[in-house]
Amino acid sequence: MSRLADILRRLVDCNGPLDVGQFMALCAAHRGAGYYHRRETIGLAGDFVTAPEISQTFGELLGLALAAFWQETHPGRAIALVELGPGRGTLMADLWRATAHVPGFHRAVRGIHLVEISSSLRQLQQRTLRGLPLVFHEDLAELPRDLPLYLVANEFLDSLPMRQFVRTPRGLQERRVAADEAGRLVFVLDPRPLPLSALGELELPAAEDGAVLEIAPAREALVADLAARLAAQGGLAYLVDYGFARPQWADTLQAVARHRRVDPLAMPGEADLSSHVDFAALLRATRGTGTRRFGPVDQGVFLRRLGIETRLAILSARAGPEQAAELEAGVRRLVDPGAMGALFKVLAVSGPDGAVPPGFDGGEEAA
Repeated sequence: MSRLADILRRLVDCNGPLDVGQFMALCAAHRGAGYYHRRETIGLAGDFVTAPEISQTFGELLGLALAAFWQETHPGRAIALVELGPGRGTLMADLWRATAHVPGFHRAVRGIHLVEISSSLRQLQQRTLRGLPLVFHEDLAELPRDLPLYLVANEFLDSLPMRQFVRTPRGLQERRVAADEAGRLVFVLDPRPLPLSALGELELPAAEDGAVLEIAPAREALVADLAARLAAQGGLAYLVDYGFARPQWADTLQAVARHRRVDPLAMPGEADLSSHVDFAALLRATRGTGTRRFGPVDQGVFLRRLGIETRLAILSARAGPEQAAELEAGVRRLVDPGAMGALFKVLAVSGPDGAVPPGFDGGEEAA
């Protein structure tokens, strides 16, 4: 049993079962034994790979999209360039390289602001981005308040805590994490039910008893806070993650270790925990903030609009046959609906004075 499992078991013994959100938060960020305070987690030597590790075109196109928006909305104005959960720094490295020839863009950047809680990942980011004006932050609240924010977040929101509720004949009962007589972590249901009317006006499909509903207050609060900052300061945020465009009944909690799915309760602090993002909930959370919101659109559609096929052709023309095949495979993985192209989605949030963000059209602006 992992060290964190012992800590969680003692916590449950003292205070009772944890909700799933509390469990996820402790697994991710516990200062002594949490997942993001340990060894390298991303890449072939880690537990999972993300889009920037699959193809350099991903970060390049996001960077050029931000730069194009800056040229139209804030030409010549100083900005803060931000990434939430920057992993190994690969996305930002590709973004920075791709924007080097955009007139004035690099001069406008007053710091590359990385929101990262992991000390080991910060060390990796410093090596990857050596020589760049890095500023590290623990959370969004520390970002500059006097500059437009130009922000990317790829596979960041899925790792934020969420809570699970199970539909039962008694109503909605929250799923919690307890310990059995042998000390193993197990799921239990809170005996105190909530009426189905607690869902309010949430438009959900019909569901049988046993269906699971996930609600992520921490995720929605963070995006609402970001929207408030963009409304006041201006700028643009691209939020990229896997999930669904409309509310669903679904148990999407997953744990990944060494590129394999494992039981979410089996390896606390040693496996990456995540869940699907409800983009409709994010739109509700940002309604009335004064921002412009676009999407979500499928990642494949978004990247094709930004010109990923053209970028692939340019890179392939300079590559040998083997490298060209690898480039092709990486791009196909990002855009094909059967791979990441449809599961992953992109939401854009901009200040009130912003243009339509690259990758979207005006008809995709949310009301």
